[in-house]
Amino acid sequence: MYSLARELLFKLSPETSHELSIDLIGAGGRLGLNRLLSKAPASLPITVMGLQFANPVGLAAGLDKNGDAIDGFAQLGFGFVEIGTVTPRPQPGNPKPRLFRLPEAEAVINRMGFNNLGVDHLLQRVQAAKFKGVLGINIGKNFDTPVERAVDDYLACLDKVYAHASYVTVNVSSPNTPGLRSLQFGDSLKELLEALRQRQENLAQQHGKRVPLAIKIAPDMSDEETALVAAALLEAGMDAVIATNTTLGREGVEGLAHGDEAGGLSGAPVRDKSTHIVKVLAGELGGRLPIIAVGGITEGRHAAEKIAAGASLVQIYSGFIYKGPALIREAVDAIAVLRK
Repeated sequence: MYSLARELLFKLSPETSHELSIDLIGAGGRLGLNRLLSKAPASLPITVMGLQFANPVGLAAGLDKNGDAIDGFAQLGFGFVEIGTVTPRPQPGNPKPRLFRLPEAEAVINRMGFNNLGVDHLLQRVQAAKFKGVLGINIGKNFDTPVERAVDDYLACLDKVYAHASYVTVNVSSPNTPGLRSLQFGDSLKELLEALRQRQENLAQQHGKRVPLAIKIAPDMSDEETALVAAALLEAGMDAVIATNTTLGREGVEGLAHGDEAGGLSGAPVRDKSTHIVKVLAGELGGRLPIIAVGGITEGRHAAEKIAAGASLVQIYSGFIYKGPALIREAVDAIAVLRK
């Protein structure tokens, strides 16, 4: 069924088909129909960050930026759902076209630029959802907020989403917001993490619960840079790291239509690079901080490879676009075999 739907959707422009898909998945969720689209994955519960996940395969941020289809995605079998990236104020994102499929490589290039309707709209959608499982909310900064004041935007978002999120992801690794990736390094990273950790403690006292913080990093770092980031996350007392975001590299798409478009590359070509970052992080963290792996999972065995590399959980984005809901079950089954 999904193969037919994909064939029809791929006749539309990528962004149009994306918006239509979100509408359809959201509508299916409200009607309770999405469970009929694919056989439910096996039960494979796991506890990470003190949270109980139905299974270790989640939806990565970026597909449902505004939280419009939370129930719909949950009904497809995801063990957890991450929405966003959301910013304090609504923003249109970068000029179109800004989303490109590269089907020969099972890849996507996007330069969306955190297009979203703002944190207040997202919270309305969260409150309207019936989903009771693990919900991550991914936060970022507005494009016109100077990098030196980025912490203000992250704290503003954290204040608003804290009570409604199972965990909060801090996106400092999108390549499509100027200057954002500089927050991954040195004093900028330490200052941001310290501010987030202090605010997390204050909010925990205020709300009577501790909501974990995860930091999402880029795949384009050297092993030395990755080690420094790992050390900073441990020192600041963060709760998890998500590895990785999209890559600025173009290995695997050279010569393909749209292969030279600006933006972040996701899908199969980023798989090995992302898995390498997971391995480096695992070596540096030594089990003291859980890793959520994302990048290039287009088959079930790729999810198992991420777990074998040191991840506790995985997330799917581009693979879902190309393979549909069946990939969720396939990934859960592959991880279950690995656990035996």
